[in-house]
Amino acid sequence: MRKLKLQVQISIDGYISGSNGEMDWMVWNWDEALKQYVIGITETVDCILLGRKLAQGFIPHWDEAAKKTDDPEAPFAQKMSETPKIVFSKTIQHSGWNNTAIASGNLVDEITSLKNQPGNDIIVYGGGTFVSSLIKNNLIDEYHLFVNPSILGSGMTIFGGSEQRLNLTLSTARSFDCGIAVLSYQRTKSPKTEQS
Repeated sequence: MRKLKLQVQISIDGYISGSNGEMDWMVWNWDEALKQYVIGITETVDCILLGRKLAQGFIPHWDEAAKKTDDPEAPFAQKMSETPKIVFSKTIQHSGWNNTAIASGNLVDEITSLKNQPGNDIIVYGGGTFVSSLIKNNLIDEYHLFVNPSILGSGMTIFGGSEQRLNLTLSTARSFDCGIAVLSYQRTKSPKTEQS
């Protein structure tokens, strides 16, 4: 079965944006070691999942970045651009983006079907409501939490909708020179999950 990975930037107190959607607290001047970490977790990925709102900025950004072939980061941008994407939305029926399909069915059914298809790993980047639903339904296999050196006090969290406790196993914890610490967790399989 394919693994679903989450890569997300969060504050120390667990928010992915401020109360008014602020993201100016996120560290983007990543050091080379963190860039290599991201390349490592995306190397085995052949499908990207996105919510509609994030897709509107994410897809055009990487498509444009992939055209800058003289940029040292062009190979990563090309991977982001060329990897097939699925946008989860109840409001749009057809994709205007290249290499992108729309999913609007039952979330658990859609994700379970994707995981059971042949292929490599799947990664999700957001948005917040979409990721919250994935967490709530215990659909994420690997969490890669990029903890930024900021405490927001309030804002949007991806962990607020869970109605049951989810047990995770820490697989790695690394700090990077840019100030980000990455905590990587694996979903702890319950006996029920292992049987399915």
